[in-house]
Amino acid sequence: QVQVVESGGDFVQPGGSLRLSCAASRSISSIYSMAWFRQAPEKQRELVALITIDGSTNYADSVKGRFTISRDNAKNTLYLQMNSLKPEDTAVYYCKSGQLWGQGTQVTVSS
Repeated sequence: QVQVVESGGDFVQPGGSLRLSCAASRSISSIYSMAWFRQAPEKQRELVALITIDGSTNYADSVKGRFTISRDNAKNTLYLQMNSLKPEDTAVYYCKSGQLWGQGTQVTVSS
């Protein structure tokens, strides 16, 4: 069964950085789009960042200039580099590879 598994979530202070990873159990080289979503308590899941097969990216306005999405097709892994983290970034972060979702990883930003 094909799976995607996120990792890298943690507790971090405001202004800190984290890198999330999403490892796929099969090749992602033919996956047109991959994305990171997040869901905070009592809020709807929202798109954070998306990357297409040709490397084009799109970001939510709230993370532009702070987050960077990338993919390593050789490692079958999607990444999300998060810098200058804010308390409002606190959420469960989900990877989406094509139509496949991961189980999520918790990011908590607090002093």
